[in-house]
Amino acid sequence: MIYPKLPIVFLSTIASEKADATNSQIASYILAHLDEVRDMGIKDMAHQCHVAVSSISRFCKEIGLRDYAELRELLTGTELYFEESSLDVYTRHVQDCIRQVATSIDLSSIKQLCLSIKEHERVAIFGLLKAGTVALNLQVDLLMLGKQVYTQVAYASQMDYLDQTTQADLIVIFSYTGTYFNDEELRAKKKKLNDPEIWMITGEARDYPAYIDHVILFDSNHDQLSHPYQLQFIAGLIAQEYARLSNCVEDEIK
Repeated sequence: MIYPKLPIVFLSTIASEKADATNSQIASYILAHLDEVRDMGIKDMAHQCHVAVSSISRFCKEIGLRDYAELRELLTGTELYFEESSLDVYTRHVQDCIRQVATSIDLSSIKQLCLSIKEHERVAIFGLLKAGTVALNLQVDLLMLGKQVYTQVAYASQMDYLDQTTQADLIVIFSYTGTYFNDEELRAKKKKLNDPEIWMITGEARDYPAYIDHVILFDSNHDQLSHPYQLQFIAGLIAQEYARLSNCVEDEIK
């Protein structure tokens, strides 16, 4: 996984709630004081965040954790890091990683996905952190093309949506490392995940669970520098193919 679970869950919580919301304040405090809070008990945490102990417990539940003990595990096991590079090397790297996708991705799979998006009334596109911004960008592009799809930044909200899916749903997952469904909570939804049609867009070739119906693969170095650009390029391919498909349908009608 390119990014640990803690920033995935916390940043999505901050992005999806008002700045003065209790959950946003708790998440912001923890991210700003990671070293200090690793050994804090729940009472000390509540005191530092200026909330009740019950608010900390509720926060844990609402962001998809079992309890405060699981939060402590996340805090203990989380180390933040950032891949640095010179500006010239960074520029060449981004150019190379996009070419890497262009020469490895199966365009026929992109066309098949677009047909499925067009056929389904209920379409949701999800990703976490930077993959989530790719989902948002694709949502905007598809709306400009007359197709409304659903997406959600908050990790817990994505989990809730998946829990409500039926055979009428199409789910598109952007997951750079293919680990989106590795979380315990999602594995517990295995039976439910058999209902929707699920597409995974990933740079990781592996054996995926049977409930993932289609996997669109691309070559990747699995680094932070390539992460958003490769996924965004693929989202652009999807939007362009969907536009072509829509234009073909309009021409046939005329």
